Amino acid sequence: MRVLIACEESQRVALEFRKMGHEAYSCDLEEAGGGHDLMHLNVDALQMLKLRWDLVIAHPPCTYLTVTGNRWFDEGKYGDRARERKANREAAVEFFMAFAKCDAPHVAIENPVGCMSTRWRKPDQIVQPYMFGDPFEKKTCLWLKGLEPLKPTDEVEPEPRKVFKSGNSMPAWYADAWHLPPHERAKVRSRTFPGIAKAMANQWCEQIGMEGV
Repeated sequence: MRVLIACEESQRVALEFRKMGHEAYSCDLEEAGGGHDLMHLNVDALQMLKLRWDLVIAHPPCTYLTVTGNRWFDEGKYGDRARERKANREAAVEFFMAFAKCDAPHVAIENPVGCMSTRWRKPDQIVQPYMFGDPFEKKTCLWLKGLEPLKPTDEVEPEPRKVFKSGNSMPAWYADAWHLPPHERAKVRSRTFPGIAKAMANQWCEQIGMEGV
């Protein structure tokens, strides 16, 4: 089976499919972060959609799609910066939808909670790493085509959240990334946790294989 893991620098998902004997490639404008250059396509993922793939799993950048940045779209308060951000959001939506509309028979698009739930449709599933053996929180939406939702494999208790003086809290691993430079911080926060990566490979390969692909 030919598998494209789009916008994946870490190669975690691609490696799980490779372990199962599939022709899987990570694809990102960033260099391969998983140490496997020969299975990494260092090009624009949209170019790769012109080829034939049995399965496409996409992780489009969420900077302008996530709801956490909605306050920055206030033109009355932020003026040209807000207008620029709105233009960037439109470009991000178009990029996201290129995967939704691609010709592959099986497609999964991953993103945090964001505007695509209203701009397109609600996700088919929301998963957390602690549902798959990793004791962390990271609410992740999955939009699926030709695939069944993932089934939890090993539900564990997530680590305690970090609570701030304001009373607000966030996952400790996410908060700890603040000490990293912005570019590295974004990489760490965007990576797929190992348990989810393994579940994608194991469950979706079994499902697609049963369909005779």
